[in-house]
Amino acid sequence: MPTPGTIELDGVTFAYASGGEPVLKDVSVSVPAGSMVALVGPSGSGKTTIARLVSRFYDVDAGTVRVGGLPVTEQTTEQLMGQLSMVFQDVYLFDDTLEANVAVGREDASPDEVRAAADLAGVTEIAERLPEGWQSRVGEGGRALSGGERQRVAIARALLKQSPIVLLDEATSTLDIENEAHIVAAVDKLRKQATILIIAHRLDTIAAADHIIALDDTGRVDAQGTHDELLAAGGTYAGFWNRLHNAQGWQLTRS
Repeated sequence: MPTPGTIELDGVTFAYASGGEPVLKDVSVSVPAGSMVALVGPSGSGKTTIARLVSRFYDVDAGTVRVGGLPVTEQTTEQLMGQLSMVFQDVYLFDDTLEANVAVGREDASPDEVRAAADLAGVTEIAERLPEGWQSRVGEGGRALSGGERQRVAIARALLKQSPIVLLDEATSTLDIENEAHIVAAVDKLRKQATILIIAHRLDTIAAADHIIALDDTGRVDAQGTHDELLAAGGTYAGFWNRLHNAQGWQLTRS
């Protein structure tokens, strides 16, 4: 790859249905190697779509998506997937043992490397509660585990694979405190070894990103910059941040 670990979208427009309303409109963003870039914005703004286009689950209607400096359309599946680790909300696990599902991250990994990645992502705790430990089968799609536990397994895979780029949907709204703590610790480790493009929901994650890309509800880039720069500029991002900050204090009470 000409520029390993980089992601670039250049004038990207995309609609899921032919002739339909575009989800993304003329989006241009650049993710430098070794950085952590956060995608933020309202539901339906195209955050997950960007991750799907980088993974080439779909091809763009206009513009170019580059990974490692080459358009994804000029790469083989093996070349593209060799550069990416993906941790999305809809994690899929195979109907195999817990250990085998972590080891999928890298076929030549030693047992010690598998366990080390699993420890950091909090998978060891899952193994300790299952009746057959590491050899417990997780069921088709991972139905024996919760959504947060499946995400832990996916993060362990990413840690083990050590790919130059990690695409991460930090869907903390579905996580309990224990799962969230493990995922936060794993993200801190991942950013030391890879470029991270993260669909960010936590205030701490957004503020800690090297660069923030704020999308609006029309699928366009509304603003880009550091957290401090975007707050100082006011506008959509500042409003988004204030709503998230205020929502953090909400709690359910008995009427």
